[in-house]
Amino acid sequence: MSRILIRGGLVVTAAEETHADVLVEDERIVALAATGSTAAEGWTADTVIDATGTYVIPGGVDAHTHMELPFGGTHASDTFETGTRAAAWGGTTTIVDFAVQSVGESLRAGLDTWHAKAEGNCAVDYAFHMIMSDVTEDSLKEMDILVEEGVTSFKLFMAYPGVFYSDDGRILRAMQRGADNGGLIMMHAENGIAIDVLVEQALAAGKTDPRYHGEVRRELLEAEATHRAIKLAEVAGSPLYVVHVSAESAVAELAAARDRGLNVFGETCPQYLFLSTDNLAEPDFEGAKYVCSTPLRPKEHQAALWRGLRTNDLQVVSTDHCPFCFVGQKDLGRGDFSKIPNGLPGVENRMDLLHQAVVDGHISRRRWIEIACAAPARMFGLYPRKGTIAPGADADIVIYDPAAEQVMSAETHHMNVDYSAYEGKRVRGKTRTVLSRGTVIIDQDRYLGRAGHGRYQTRATCQYLV
Repeated sequence: MSRILIRGGLVVTAAEETHADVLVEDERIVALAATGSTAAEGWTADTVIDATGTYVIPGGVDAHTHMELPFGGTHASDTFETGTRAAAWGGTTTIVDFAVQSVGESLRAGLDTWHAKAEGNCAVDYAFHMIMSDVTEDSLKEMDILVEEGVTSFKLFMAYPGVFYSDDGRILRAMQRGADNGGLIMMHAENGIAIDVLVEQALAAGKTDPRYHGEVRRELLEAEATHRAIKLAEVAGSPLYVVHVSAESAVAELAAARDRGLNVFGETCPQYLFLSTDNLAEPDFEGAKYVCSTPLRPKEHQAALWRGLRTNDLQVVSTDHCPFCFVGQKDLGRGDFSKIPNGLPGVENRMDLLHQAVVDGHISRRRWIEIACAAPARMFGLYPRKGTIAPGADADIVIYDPAAEQVMSAETHHMNVDYSAYEGKRVRGKTRTVLSRGTVIIDQDRYLGRAGHGRYQTRATCQYLV
């Protein structure tokens, strides 16, 4: 039996902050006691970690990543090995990636393909959502089986006609099935049919630069699709989780639905909180680095997103990590913005950017842990195994130095991509030590982990539903 004792840090969870010692045995947290109390006096351990002056926080849970995702004739540049290693460097100890059903194939075939990509390669723990690209009677029946097996969330797309797109009838059928079997429907809410018309018109007018990606994917078309998804979920009696919310009007749709008591949830991402259309408009094709969908919005939308996070109209911050190198991948779209692979790198940056939001006064320390650790774990059936520091929880623990300063850069990050979306950004706070299920995998700028340490996690159904 291996025992680790973490002494003297400020333990921060979504519920409370307390100066406490944390005792780990093997893979689990077994006890907490106030620092200096008699309860902790007799504790012994093989390894003692001095956490004085730092925060002791749960490992981050990034509930939206796309490792090795095929897209636009190429694939995301991070493998499960490189992507989960980068996650660990950034203080994230669990990812939930997306297995993809191809049109004409079963859900099982897609899930098996993603298991083969990930198994034996992950540095941290992982789970899967299921992308439904082909809603049929057979795939609807398969949803029941997957929920029983612990794959309890299903993503559908109102965007990308001809690739992932589902029409309203198929979406309604999937929502009805989710209402019956407990599966949570996740929605990419953009009106893809209308967007394709605007793309065609923009290109015909010679508008080919990356900035037009943001202009054709209009805010109104995100708001309209969000509204429509909410109404379809209401008809089906289904919960709904809207991914990568970027626009003020879409937040308003979610807030109005929640005010009416609907089980509607929203996620945003660091890129929408810290980047904007100014980045998409960078000259010399640099804007291609920032092409993602939903797109970056004008800066004034950021205030609405922060407000949504404070009021709990947005519950989760995930990354939608889907990196493509600038050279050789993003540049497939030179002369035609519609051919730029959609996606940004960010799995390594999320915890630090959100801590900077604490420093800047946007959110509290506990809210930081709520939106980055506890809420995603609860939303996707991983809590309290993940997302908190408590007896019985997995010993996924980050010792975080709130005073350290760092400058984000492609030269120093560990993601397998040739640029940083936050190049040159100075932030306060840095991961010092990371434990994954009781094993130290990052310590003082040294990587001690290994591919294959990460374990697949079956999930319960959404824990926010009554």
